[in-house]
Parts: sequence; structure tokens; C-alpha cells
Amino acid sequence: MNIELRHLRYFIAVAEELHFGRAAQRLALSQPPLSQQIQQLEQQIGARLLARTNRSVRLTPAGAQFLVSARQILQNVAVAADKAARLHRGEEGTLRIGFTSSAPFISAVSDALFSFRQRYPDVHLQMQEINTRQQLAPLHEGRLDLGVMRNTPLPDTLEHRLLLREPLCAVVHCAHRLAGRGSVSLRELAAEPFVFFDPQVGTALYSETLTLLERYAVRPNIAQEVGEAMTILGLVATGLGVSILPASFRRARLEQLSWLTLQEEDALSEVWLVWQKQGEISAATQHMLSLMLRNDDL
Repeated sequence: MNIELRHLRYFIAVAEELHFGRAAQRLALSQPPLSQQIQQLEQQIGARLLARTNRSVRLTPAGAQFLVSARQILQNVAVAADKAARLHRGEEGTLRIGFTSSAPFISAVSDALFSFRQRYPDVHLQMQEINTRQQLAPLHEGRLDLGVMRNTPLPDTLEHRLLLREPLCAVVHCAHRLAGRGSVSLRELAAEPFVFFDPQVGTALYSETLTLLERYAVRPNIAQEVGEAMTILGLVATGLGVSILPASFRRARLEQLSWLTLQEEDALSEVWLVWQKQGEISAATQHMLSLMLRNDDL
């Protein structure tokens, strides 16, 4: 059986007009080729679809049933074509993003997510909160389309762009002796009990902050080790110690906390956007990159 979509369109036109001349005019065809196409369709199906006389054309029972199916087939093809085109343009589908706990507090990220939702409401955003190092494997394996992470050594299979470079800050309880200060040096924090990341969690901030402290010969007195940055903030807010976190966490706005600028100029942390280097980047991923980096040329 070799039925083409044009056969269905031709048959539908004749079935709706019940007149070969009007159907041919509607299809911009001459009448004889149209009649031949309908005959070929009937031969392919093995059923008479139209009852013809010199004066009239009417649908047979088989033709009436076939008309319903033909319309549905053309509608399904149109829907499938539109869906494929929208997916190609990044207007449908799923975008899988891994992000560190600080990402929602970074305006470039939160603003981009809001704008993306407004522009592409039919793209499902699948957000997964995982730390920097835990994002590497799913990005490499294609289980994530985009990662928002802290700077860390990347495998050769991953590409990155700098999203922002932000200062690291000291965070203390509002009643702490340093709370009234506008800034503080790392050495002034050396004797304080630290609330910090558990090394087993493997966050990039853990290594980044310890490297900074070692650079200034500061060995932190780590009194509490936890897995999440928000837990660190919560424990500092209870007065259990001090900590060092990126400035973006200030958007959490806990009243019990005081944030102090670190006097060391290299007390900085980078946030990266990371994706697979090999293979084609989906249109939805390109849209998100453009929004986060504010670069429509990506």
C-alpha cells in the first residue's frame, strides 16, 4: 500500500465539495488528474469511497469512515510537525538544570529563570539542586543540559562561561563583637569557632575557602560541619560560630546575621555556567544561556 498525504488531501477536498470540478479548483488542479488520484486511492485501499454519477458525487459508507480517519491523520501530522518545529526552536521540551544552593540568590540566575518562564512557558524546567562536583558526571553523561556551579576543575568534555565573580564575606551573629564592623580581615577570624561545610559533601566552596585561608596562613577552628549553606546560616544565626560565604547569600535576609566585607582583595568566588562541549546544544539551552549572560548572540 502506497498512500501519500496528498491522496488524503485530494480525497478530503472531493468529499467536502462532493463535486470534482469544485474540488479541483480548490486544489489548483485540473479535474482529470484529480479523478485519477482518487481512483488510485480506491485501488490502494481496495474499497469504493465515492459513488459517482454524471450528476452527483456522494460518499459510500466506506468513504464516510475513511473521511474521518483521513482528517485525523492530517491533523496528527500537522500537530507532530508543529511540535517538532517548536522543539527545534526551543519553545517546547525539557531543560534540565543543575544548580548549587547559592544559585537562587544570584540575580542573574533568578532573573533569567523568571524571563525564561515568561518567554517559553511550554518548556518544562527540571531543576536539580546539587553541589558543584556532583554536577560534573550528569553533565558529562548528558543527564543535565546546563549547570550553575562554583569554579572547579572541569573535564575536557565540558565547556564553561563565567556568570559572575562575587566577593566572599564573613557572616557573624548580629550580637557578635565584630558585628558593628564594616569589614574584617581573615586573621581576625582565626580564633573564632567556624560553622562550615562537611568535607565529605564535596562542595567547591569548601575547597575554595580553605585555599583562601591557607593563603593567609589562617587555620580555621571548625566547630560545626554541615552539608548545606542555608544550614550554615541558620547555625550562625543561633550564635554557634562564624562563617565565610559568597555575598549572594545576603539575599536570604536573616535578621540575626551581620555580613562583613573581607579586606583581602582576592577573597572572591566565581560562578560558572557549564554544559557539554561535544554535540549540539539544544535551542532551549541556548535561550537560557543568552538570558543568564544577557547575550543574544549565543
